[in-house]
Amino acid sequence: GLGLSSACRGLSRSSVLNALGVWLIFKGEANLLHCAAVPPFFPSRSSAVHRGTGISHPDTERTNSKGPHLAPLDQSKWGREAVMIVARYSPLKSAVCSGKRDRGDDEDILEDKAVKSQKSNAKPPLTLPVTPSRYDAPFPFYRRPAEVGRFSLDSQRHYHGDARQLRYYVPPPTEGPSPGFDLRDGYRDRYVQRDESVHEGLEHLLQWVAQNRKQLQGAEEKGQLLNTDFVTWRGHLTKVLTTPYEKQEGWLLAVSLFRGTFYISEVETESARRQREQRSEMLKELTYMGYKFEHYMCADTPDGTPDPTGVVNTNEGFCTVIRTRLGAHSLLFSGEVDCTDPRSPWPDPPSCYVELKTSKVMHSPAQRKSFYRHKMIKWWAQSFLPGVSRIVAGYRGPDGSVVGLETFETMKIFQLIREDPGCWKPAVCMNFCAAFLSFVKKVVTEDDPKLVHLFAWEPGHPVSFTVHRDSEYTFLPDWYVEALSTEKPPTPQIPD
Repeated sequence: GLGLSSACRGLSRSSVLNALGVWLIFKGEANLLHCAAVPPFFPSRSSAVHRGTGISHPDTERTNSKGPHLAPLDQSKWGREAVMIVARYSPLKSAVCSGKRDRGDDEDILEDKAVKSQKSNAKPPLTLPVTPSRYDAPFPFYRRPAEVGRFSLDSQRHYHGDARQLRYYVPPPTEGPSPGFDLRDGYRDRYVQRDESVHEGLEHLLQWVAQNRKQLQGAEEKGQLLNTDFVTWRGHLTKVLTTPYEKQEGWLLAVSLFRGTFYISEVETESARRQREQRSEMLKELTYMGYKFEHYMCADTPDGTPDPTGVVNTNEGFCTVIRTRLGAHSLLFSGEVDCTDPRSPWPDPPSCYVELKTSKVMHSPAQRKSFYRHKMIKWWAQSFLPGVSRIVAGYRGPDGSVVGLETFETMKIFQLIREDPGCWKPAVCMNFCAAFLSFVKKVVTEDDPKLVHLFAWEPGHPVSFTVHRDSEYTFLPDWYVEALSTEKPPTPQIPD
């Protein structure tokens, strides 16, 4: 009853079959997270299900020895033909990405589906709705994340443009009793805490950008100094992703447009400041336990063994720098990485990275259900964005010891929640993030590093914004603006 026969006339048999496969995938809302291919985060060989996800590789030039490589959905011959059919006959046609878009095109996939489009000469919308049902559409295009750089922060929180702080995953023996790690050990006498009252903003990421500007060179004639739409921290994007399902904590995100790129930096809310200053001793100890768990699971060298007797210093960190694309938006972001697995079957970063987490041990299906609903969404978002393939959880008992370990493959997490009708949906999270980035592009149009649009959100309300010029919210440092303001800037003098 779809009239596909007339639409398919003139197409090859394989193209027709692929088109039908894509239509069925979108119609059935098959989720990309259901696919467990090699590597687990993104497939290296093509399949109908993978083609239907809207995910492509940035490195599709490579050919797998066992089969053809996966071409991006909007570039391959079959993709153009399949999308033509899907766009014409699928009830979800407005969410299909049917070709390349210019970085200035704000009528992206989600805007067509969930937010009413604005005419180019119309005033920008004043708010952005957050209701999850508005974004319940197929998963948007998300390009396979690629690591383009890395840097380290030492015990004094000083920046180094290398991987000196990278640690190596060493799991305990699989046989025998529970690990029994004492997560309280060293809390009183071997713990150096980072000063959380010091708000670093984008400082360390901007240092990396300034030192690696040549590889990020944009099109000067288009006003692009860097070849990316957005620069931010992974944690800021995680907050945006989880917003449709967040019930307690709001956020403030400052945005400045400078030389054609949008910079996003978080501003601490009053509620967050109060929680930080009034944090109970129990919460402080739970925070320490998370860091201590890393010391039990990581070594300083690929063949080394963990040394849990050392000092836990939260100033230290290793960060990956990621490039990717969400719908019409190119992204450059950075985030801390706990460790890399030297024995991983997927040796290339970011697939080889492992995220380490701790959580209270669960004793009932109800506790497990709550865990999936409320905690797993943040774990998933934090690892999915940069392409981290695995999350290893240590379950702690009442005495602070680890009583069990569990490994989650990032791309299979959706299988754990898909049968729960009241649970979160990855597609809603990503679609809302794409809509927020489009909202930012429509609102922030004046290129000025001293001009800040402050986007605010509180649970139960839409996203709104206020405008501030030469204010306390200005966050791009003078040294960075000066370094990137000259046509041929000298090597920037980066502060210690």
